[in-house]
Amino acid sequence: MQTATKRNQIRHTLALFMALPAVFWVLATEPAAALETIAREAILIDTTTGTVLFEKNADTLMPPASMSKLMTIYLLFEQIRDGRLSLDDSFSVSENAWRKGGAKSGSSTMFLEPGKRVRVEDLIRGIIVQSGNDACIVVAEGLSGDEATFAKEMTERGRQLGLTNTTFRNSTGWPDPEHLTTARDLAILAQRMIEDFPQFYPIYAEKTFTYNGIRQSNRNPLLYKDMGADGLKTGHTKEAGFGLTASVMRNGRRLILVVNGLPTRKDRSREPERLLEWGFREYDNYALFKAGETVTDGAVWLGEEPTVPLVIEDGLTLTLTRKARKGMKVAVVFDEPVPAPITKGSELAKLVITAPDTETKEIPLLAGADVARLGFTGRLSAALKHILWGESN
Repeated sequence: MQTATKRNQIRHTLALFMALPAVFWVLATEPAAALETIAREAILIDTTTGTVLFEKNADTLMPPASMSKLMTIYLLFEQIRDGRLSLDDSFSVSENAWRKGGAKSGSSTMFLEPGKRVRVEDLIRGIIVQSGNDACIVVAEGLSGDEATFAKEMTERGRQLGLTNTTFRNSTGWPDPEHLTTARDLAILAQRMIEDFPQFYPIYAEKTFTYNGIRQSNRNPLLYKDMGADGLKTGHTKEAGFGLTASVMRNGRRLILVVNGLPTRKDRSREPERLLEWGFREYDNYALFKAGETVTDGAVWLGEEPTVPLVIEDGLTLTLTRKARKGMKVAVVFDEPVPAPITKGSELAKLVITAPDTETKEIPLLAGADVARLGFTGRLSAALKHILWGESN
């Protein structure tokens, strides 16, 4: 028989069913490698768990082109959310914004006129739908006085959001040797955009916007396909190639894809669709436990209760290939019986999850209740029972 000073490690294998409610703790698997892409840089993630399904040069510095405008819009949305700005406020179009970002510059433009004032709501759509460089510069000057100052604020706020490898030198994505980001950073920014501004995010799905009598279409090619796409932003310069930061929501599951360095506009339409369809086809999310749920019970030695619940602190969801799911094994490993006294919240066991081609995961399990130690008489009685009949408590 086991005692409080000499106990064997017990491994409980659990039979799990996947029809449990949604959960909140995230568990990532290693990205699959059985995929190639013509994109120079790419990353595909599942936003529920943060699992990277595929990546290629995801941390390589690259010019983001107009995908930079995600950060410009993020700062603008923060001003509105925090009450420092309203959709009905307006900014003046400077000569600088008109010349650098207007039609004469040969860049994407909202066709703003110098000297006129433009509502913030129109500027938002001018940036998101029309990719207007002039609109970006108007916003930068309106919020920070000049574009250089605004770019510094973009970089600083980006670092706070986790864009550790990103440096902005302007608000538009105009070529600059120091204006650089990574595919991973853009994916982080895209997810923050979606989660932080649900009231504004639907604008990214709008296909057209008309301003000053000129109707322009959203350049995101996935919006015109029946695949659940609802954002975010394209980019293109000679140095960057063709890029896209995209998001697709399907059956309650959202994938974010960033690709850059594609050779042609057609490739920007076809390759993201192929990668996203692969992600939805090959992977799925499996909910195992809710936050605070009892995973199993552990026997207690010399305690006022015979068992203690072993609970998981946060919810647990895995993103796995269907092949890995079939081979998944879940076990609880701990020393049993657990000696009393036991304090609620103390770590007593580990939940161990293994699956083919997936890194083994270990999640702490905590005591779900206090268990007091038996008094002297109770401990004596338990010792006699153990000696006479082999009972553990």
